[in-house]
Amino acid sequence: MSSKPSIPKGTRDFSTEEMQRREYIFDTVRQVFRLYGYQPIETPAMENLSSLLGKYGDEGDKLLFRILNSGDYLSGVNDEELTGRDSSRMSSKICEKGLRYDLTVPFARYVVQHRDEIVFPFKRYQIQPVWRADRPQKGRYREFFQCDVDVIGSDSLLNEYELVKIIDEVFSRLRISVVIKINNRKILSGIAEYLGESSRITDITVAIDKLDKIGTDAVNEELRAKGLSDDSVKKLQPLLALEGSTPEKLSQLERILSESATGLKGIEEMRILFSYISNAGLKGKVELDLTLARGLNYYTGAIIEVKSVDVAIGSICGGGRYDNLTGVFGMDGVSGVGVSFGADRIYDVLNHLGLFKEMVMSSSEVLVINFGSAETAYSLSVVEELRKLSVNTELYPDAAKLKKQMSYADSKKIPWIIIAGDDEIKSNSLTIKNMSLGTQEKVSLGDLRTYAENNFRKSK
Repeated sequence: MSSKPSIPKGTRDFSTEEMQRREYIFDTVRQVFRLYGYQPIETPAMENLSSLLGKYGDEGDKLLFRILNSGDYLSGVNDEELTGRDSSRMSSKICEKGLRYDLTVPFARYVVQHRDEIVFPFKRYQIQPVWRADRPQKGRYREFFQCDVDVIGSDSLLNEYELVKIIDEVFSRLRISVVIKINNRKILSGIAEYLGESSRITDITVAIDKLDKIGTDAVNEELRAKGLSDDSVKKLQPLLALEGSTPEKLSQLERILSESATGLKGIEEMRILFSYISNAGLKGKVELDLTLARGLNYYTGAIIEVKSVDVAIGSICGGGRYDNLTGVFGMDGVSGVGVSFGADRIYDVLNHLGLFKEMVMSSSEVLVINFGSAETAYSLSVVEELRKLSVNTELYPDAAKLKKQMSYADSKKIPWIIIAGDDEIKSNSLTIKNMSLGTQEKVSLGDLRTYAENNFRKSK
């Protein structure tokens, strides 16, 4: 007996019910993006590796899925390279393309490539899958969707404020309680200067970014392993443990980082951003978190991370300011800022909280029962009329037993049944059954439009 086919670890099939739930997330996010004036684009699943490598740090580069060149991909490799088994060197010769790791770097490439067609500031959103060669675990997949929203070509902190508003609006509509954590990479650079370890800013941020996952002791050990002195590690601890309100934390930082122009600039930016936020009437909680680092190297200013209050699953949204990501593609001095919503983790949170249970999961609102060829013309006229009214309607394709057709409607959670049999045709009417209430009533064909507008549309 042959075994069932399977799919790669870290990827998933989605059933019709799961897809309806996912579409609910995508539609909610998309509606908010459009509300704030963002427009959609798409980029290819694969990019040239030259566009991807070096943008995510060493750890990110290791997680890139590489695509073998077409044809005889070993033709450019000599015997010495084959026997040398140097995978990194070999990869550069046999792979010229890779699956995108995120949507931000491809966006920067898109901006540079299409700069003559774009009006700046350019506000775009993008909802597409990305791939990472990571170890699959709960809440972490090798293929997953991101919902990105970015504005590029503007330095204004009003953009960061707008992104915080977008985050708050999306999660409010999804009924997920969140805490929005904000920090600034300039502050982190100032801290590195204060520690006397400016050259190790990447090592420091990569380690600090793991604080929630591995704890203080493990972070300190990693910092020492990267070459930080015991004095520097000790000096760092009080900074990561600052307490008080946001203004109080910023005042303490200002005294500590008084000799760092970069650090002071970051503090100033945070004061401005939080002054906007304080008057925004947000529904969720927003806090300054000096342990927030976000490991991606291209961030230069504000960094943002969002976590669910009720479900421990890691970040469900994150992003930040990048001042010159387009520079690596030959277009210097263009600043951008954006955030990415993790649709898969958001799905897991909604599922864990039972928030999908209240949703009507059927794509069809009405099923018209099929009684046979004699009734087909009448039934089809009903189906077409309802579809003209934008009511999702289907006619059961076969003249099966009524019990089977009713069971089909029940399994698909179709809320309304229309019976158009011989008696209904003679009286030029329909029998309409409400599946949830178990009630039914007779409606004349001429009153179908009014009935649909007052009942079917209200059930959407």
